[in-house]
Amino acid sequence: MKFNRYEDLGVFRDTVLDILLEDEAGNNLPISIITDSKSETSGKWLMSTITDDFDNIILIGLCALPYNIILSEPLWVHGSLESILGSVEFLAHEMKRVKCNASGVFARTDLADRFAAAYFGNTDNKVKTTSVAMRLDKLLPYTIVSGSCRQLTQSDLSYAPAWERAFCIDCNIPVYTPEESTARITARIGTDRHYIWEDGEPVSQVVYGRDTPGGAVINWVYTPPEFRGNGYASALVAEVSELLLRRGKSFCCLFADADNPISRGVYSKLGYKEVCFFRQIQFDKDIE
Repeated sequence: MKFNRYEDLGVFRDTVLDILLEDEAGNNLPISIITDSKSETSGKWLMSTITDDFDNIILIGLCALPYNIILSEPLWVHGSLESILGSVEFLAHEMKRVKCNASGVFARTDLADRFAAAYFGNTDNKVKTTSVAMRLDKLLPYTIVSGSCRQLTQSDLSYAPAWERAFCIDCNIPVYTPEESTARITARIGTDRHYIWEDGEPVSQVVYGRDTPGGAVINWVYTPPEFRGNGYASALVAEVSELLLRRGKSFCCLFADADNPISRGVYSKLGYKEVCFFRQIQFDKDIE
């Protein structure tokens, strides 16, 4: 096996994009990063591949250091033990050798677990969250509920940062500061990206977060506890998904909490189908 590191985003994109597009929904995160980012932003990234003895790419690693490394495999590698055995461990070894300090890993569950063990060792000093990528190609009939969908406005800044914080806590992911949340949400005003379901008052939100060449990714789905159980989030996800499909997207996708059968069931009833399970593992101290 060989560890290949790329300094140029364009070269890396040309090398791996077609491979990632073979599973466009499952690879929506790395695809959106390498297609939306500019070369000048990638100076501190780790852009890498592992190739076998025949120069076939068997593993792709992308990390905006010092953040999480995102791992992907070509579709043909899945189930091919001869190809995958040792590739993740080899990448972890090479990253330590060249002193690339990632703060965590995001990948299909088996890849994430293997990388964490090889890179950081068998320790309990990790925070794990598991999600499932879900894809919608055709929206199914859904229940109409009271209220309506509208875009984010300036007045929503009075509560939207608190919703974002609550979402992060619920999903066990890093929490933004109030100032960071306000800046992030303010930037979405007027961009046709952030949607609110209103039923006398704001009761739920959905964000159209990023694109792939053929798809749209929905995230930040949140309903405060006092408004749950009324179908607001389901209706909002349905309307935004339908809007994106009408605009020409071939599919929509999202990540659902793998440990929350209620939310997974809600998305399934809309026509979302499970693609693959992913795990995010955060390390709580630097690698030695």
